[in-house]
Amino acid sequence: MSNQTVHVPVLLEEVTKAIAESGAPGERVWIDGTLGGAGHASELVALLHDGDCLIGFDRDPVAIARSEAKLSQISRICSVKLVNSSYRDIPEYIRDGSIGHADAILLDLGLSSDQLEDRERGFSFKVGGPLDLRFDPSQGISAADLLAKASDRELADIIYQFGEERFSRRIARAIVERRLTDPVTTAEQLCDLIHRVVPGKIHGRIDSATRTFQALRIAVNQELDHLTESMKRLPECLKPGGVLVVISFHSLEDRIVKHSMRDHPLLEVLTRKPILPTEMEIDKNPRSRSAKLRIARRLFE
Repeated sequence: MSNQTVHVPVLLEEVTKAIAESGAPGERVWIDGTLGGAGHASELVALLHDGDCLIGFDRDPVAIARSEAKLSQISRICSVKLVNSSYRDIPEYIRDGSIGHADAILLDLGLSSDQLEDRERGFSFKVGGPLDLRFDPSQGISAADLLAKASDRELADIIYQFGEERFSRRIARAIVERRLTDPVTTAEQLCDLIHRVVPGKIHGRIDSATRTFQALRIAVNQELDHLTESMKRLPECLKPGGVLVVISFHSLEDRIVKHSMRDHPLLEVLTRKPILPTEMEIDKNPRSRSAKLRIARRLFE
């Protein structure tokens, strides 16, 4: 494993601006709930002072190791703590006294470029590799195991609900038929199967395999469950006046974030419409094109 990160953080200037004034210098607690390659965290650390604290959470142990190496090279006087756990667990860490209530919590729900380039877990069908798709390979079952055990109806429901793929039943049926003789175990195999059974390799701007890979990744990591639960509980983890900053990358995530911020009694929504990347950012980093940033502030009681 290389400690070098290739990830480019999205909406970096907008995120930094949203968080920069949160809390009193010398006693600020900022939480990056999806540390990834520490792109946002590196920028935030540079703004903190003696007595301040940045806490980074990530389910991916590789991301924690990379971020630790990266952040250790940055000159800083604030405290930094990294936790190999889901952002869903932030309330427990606050309750047991491991960390304090936060002045800002950031969630960047997208895959990092480091994960997409990792051939060991098959996050990208363009890179390939074993079809794992778990953020933490020690937890749950891999995508390959899911494809080997689930019925065609279960697979179709997963692909349709989490990928919004209209050819979900056709794809699921092909997976189940193939596993009788040659089960799908790699990203390349799944991609080839989808390209054979779905009309047209490209749908609009995306590859026809994209939605299925998204659906399987969401399923094995229980991503929407983590997000739904967290959006209910994270506002209570903020100090009054603290901000919750969330970047989503597809409609399923954004819908949860939008409605949760709007409906939570402790939150005031600061972004009537989501903040989108500029054309300049999209040109430099095409993976940012679907990003949506929403911000809410905990009400003063």
